Amino acid sequence: MRPGDADTDQRPFVLIWELTQACELECDHCRADAQPQRHPAELTTGEGKRLLEQAAEFGDGQLVVLSGGDPLKRDDAVDLVEYGDGLGLRMTMTPSGTSSLMPEKIEALADAGLQRLAVSIDGEDATSHDAFRGEEGSFEETVAAARAAREAGLPLQVNTTVCQSTVGDLEGIRELTADLGAVLWSVFFLVPVGRGRVLDPVSPERAESIMEWLLSVSEAERFGIKTTEAPHYRRVAVQHRTGGGAETAPDDDIGRRTGVRAGDGFAFVSHTGQVYPSGFLPESAGSVRERSIVDIYRSSPLFERLRDPDALGGKCGACEFRHVCGGSRSRAYAYTGDPMAADPLCAYVPESYDGALPEQTLDDEQPAD
Repeated sequence: MRPGDADTDQRPFVLIWELTQACELECDHCRADAQPQRHPAELTTGEGKRLLEQAAEFGDGQLVVLSGGDPLKRDDAVDLVEYGDGLGLRMTMTPSGTSSLMPEKIEALADAGLQRLAVSIDGEDATSHDAFRGEEGSFEETVAAARAAREAGLPLQVNTTVCQSTVGDLEGIRELTADLGAVLWSVFFLVPVGRGRVLDPVSPERAESIMEWLLSVSEAERFGIKTTEAPHYRRVAVQHRTGGGAETAPDDDIGRRTGVRAGDGFAFVSHTGQVYPSGFLPESAGSVRERSIVDIYRSSPLFERLRDPDALGGKCGACEFRHVCGGSRSRAYAYTGDPMAADPLCAYVPESYDGALPEQTLDDEQPAD
């Protein structure tokens, strides 16, 4: 357990359930490589309710995110929200920006007990967002849904992918996030899996400057900021906010929101019930059709290993900030096949590290097959 964090050995900060991979969009970055039709082996409604019952065993207020694909492609999505809410779970959802996200559906989700709605915005206007999402009209429908969520009293979260094709729009997206009255901007740094393999990531140096900029944004805006697959943001916060060393972990929202990584505060259940440390780290630790999600998270060898920062290799293993940050295990896996390897997006060089650094940057590397 890292300083200032919840006991992530016992429960995840975030449990994501991918209800389905079905989706009408063809987003450039899609981890799931989503398809229009639902998979016949998806967890049934009954199996899903048993999963939610197990999730409640983690403890009061366990956060559950219903994702996809587009979770609203399932006609039981509202029912599942209501069932989870009745169990005391904090139910949230990340639907796709399509015509399925109508005001009536948003109101139904709010009435069922949904506690937050997250929408994805990857461009500052319709031209850039719709090109990234592969669907004309997606920007307009997403913004309309965001405003409908606010009218329904649902807290709004905005998710944004950072890569070469979106980085120039970040300032515009920041302004839109504020205009929409969002409570949180979740900034995801690309992991090259699924369709995202064809996208160009930013370089480590550019990522560092973006995180420094995000820190300044967090101090200027009313909404919070978290990074996904970029726990180095915590190191940046330590270095800039306190001037302290690795022993000074952030205990504010940056620490709570960004202090999770694959298998350590985070778990992902696929549409067919396989349990992964992250949706971007496709190495299964078991199936909820065979074992409880609680048992898999707490005792599977894969998850236990990922929660040991002293088991990290390369530059991450030598880093004095490994207990604060630990790097993206998903990105390490995508590029090397080893989830414990160094995160190639990090520009920081530990003082004690005397190993050779990669000659290439992420701009010209290709992930391992």
